[in-house]
Amino acid sequence: MKQKYYALRIEMMEIEPVIWRQFVVPAEISLDRLHDVIQIIMGWKDSHLHEFNFTKHRYVETINEEFDGKATFLEASERLNKHFKKEGDSCLYVYDFGESWAHRLTLESSDYKLREDDCAISCLAGARACPLEDVGGPPGYAEFCKAIKSPKNKQHASMVAWSTGFQPTAKKFDPEYFDTDAINETLGCFVRWSRPRNLD
Repeated sequence: MKQKYYALRIEMMEIEPVIWRQFVVPAEISLDRLHDVIQIIMGWKDSHLHEFNFTKHRYVETINEEFDGKATFLEASERLNKHFKKEGDSCLYVYDFGESWAHRLTLESSDYKLREDDCAISCLAGARACPLEDVGGPPGYAEFCKAIKSPKNKQHASMVAWSTGFQPTAKKFDPEYFDTDAINETLGCFVRWSRPRNLD
């Protein structure tokens, strides 16, 4: 059976201007592997809990607590094409329950044709940098951005020092930073090391 590919768009909620990515994955990708891809393309460090939230179901890495009545399942046993059938289908991806980084994930194309230079999993486009981990959620990130933009801000020096080194090619954190090539290089390593292998 011929492999189908999805073109997806993910954008962070409650942040303006919007932080977004457009990317390609196999239609039958499992949700746990999709989580890995999202972490890479957004720029997160995978150091907090997360969930995929569809209309009636929630998918998580491990089930160890009650989730306000909504049916909860393990993400490793679920594939994306079970839920995304047509353009416009969407779900909520939440990363870090303490800071509640909510992302809207939407199916843009249900039959994407790979271009000659496309990998089976690749980032096509995007805009703006991922916030730093533990910055305080959307409100904290807004305050952080104000501080690093204004040398007169009392928190400027400490915030610049705290965020130095987060972006490989910037001297200090740049909210507009986005590097498709760097993302795809990391995705290429992910695809190589997570591919199925024939073992004796």
